[in-house]
Amino acid sequence: MALSPLDDLNRLYGKLQRRAGRAEVWSNYYNGDVPLKFASPEFRGQTGALFDDFSDNWCQVVPDATVERLVPIAFRLNDGTIDAKAWDAWRRNEADVEVGLAFLEALIAGRSFGLVWKPDGINTEITFHDVRQAIVDYVPGKRRQRRAGLLIWRDGDQERASLFYPDAVFLFVRESSNAYGYALDSGAGWMSAGTLPNPLGVVPLVALENRARLRGNPTSEIASVAPLQDSVNTLWAHLMTAADERAVPARAVLGMDRPTKEVLDEDGEVIGEEDLPIDRFRRDRLLWLEREGAQIAEFSAADLTNYTQVIETAVRHIAAQTRTPPSYLTGEMVNISADALVASEAGLVAKVQERQRYFGASLRELMRLEALAAGDAARAEAIGMGSVVWRDAQFRSEAQYADALTKYKAINVPDEALWERMPDTTPEEIERWKSMRDDQAAAIVGGNIAGLFGAKPDEAPAEDPAAIAQ
Repeated sequence: MALSPLDDLNRLYGKLQRRAGRAEVWSNYYNGDVPLKFASPEFRGQTGALFDDFSDNWCQVVPDATVERLVPIAFRLNDGTIDAKAWDAWRRNEADVEVGLAFLEALIAGRSFGLVWKPDGINTEITFHDVRQAIVDYVPGKRRQRRAGLLIWRDGDQERASLFYPDAVFLFVRESSNAYGYALDSGAGWMSAGTLPNPLGVVPLVALENRARLRGNPTSEIASVAPLQDSVNTLWAHLMTAADERAVPARAVLGMDRPTKEVLDEDGEVIGEEDLPIDRFRRDRLLWLEREGAQIAEFSAADLTNYTQVIETAVRHIAAQTRTPPSYLTGEMVNISADALVASEAGLVAKVQERQRYFGASLRELMRLEALAAGDAARAEAIGMGSVVWRDAQFRSEAQYADALTKYKAINVPDEALWERMPDTTPEEIERWKSMRDDQAAAIVGGNIAGLFGAKPDEAPAEDPAAIAQ
């Protein structure tokens, strides 16, 4: 039985809330805002809330190391040419900036979303939303065919929803004193705010998913790090507690009574004695040993490296499980060769290239929708079968790039192909270089060497021999 738009809204809204709760957990891990775990009740009873705000946060490093290498720089059509119109629309919407945030949210929460729409019917907008704002529903049995999409946002004390179908968009609104505070039933307070036609003929909300299995949900990069993160935090808490009490040698005085002083009454008579504060002797570093046989014993300091060795092992496990280079986590790079550095980053590079395939498919779909919104069906088909041009996932020095490109040039690889391999080179720069190259060739063929290299300098006037003789 087909669901009404209101029933669809409440069903998808409930699913969105359940996902949002889990995403909030991973977001807290990324921010380092996690409670201390794996500590005994006795330890927590002794330390209280002392370590509540402490976190040795590795959950931030892992997704950051990946997202900094996920940089799309152009869109290519199926015939191999660069789609300048798509890139203009991309930059006009500042998507070259926002997409990095969308990738980061997808790596943290498993998903983020892109939306292509014409809010005013004229200008096309490309916007990105996190998993707590949007959700896409698929046709049963078809993993890529979108049936509906829901976008939620707040406007003051109102909560608004846009429910996208291939042929129409249903708008809803409800009063809300706090976000997502209604029971999930058909009478959850939603009121219709109108209906809009969908000129694209397809759900314009696209999911950017972080590598899902055939049967399973997209995964968070933090899911495998969180248990080790909890253990590292607890070990640091134990280490700092031990450092507070046993990081320095402890000394004991043997064979001697505790220092005391006499207590006198108003007449100056001795009526007792009281212990002297030990703090003063510790501060002044003074002590008199007057009793025969008195001696000082020493307890050695605790070996705190037992803790740090386990922490280092946990960090190495994080590096291995997430394919994050050890240099990102330990910061140790001493006398390392370029080849060794490349080898240490091989896992991360392969991981980034894998993510480029998954995210690239979503970006192609977004730009296909942008072409449809622009009324260019042929370009939409071409870019849907095209590809995304990414910045090189491997960080190399300029000398390495120059050496590699020189060798490619030696086997007659065209200049344009070499320029595309250079990092951060945009299609606009390549077109400018081609124009400059053509101008140089025209100057040479036309004999305008001065226009190419500049005018020949004037010859210096000959010196007067008579002046030289003087």
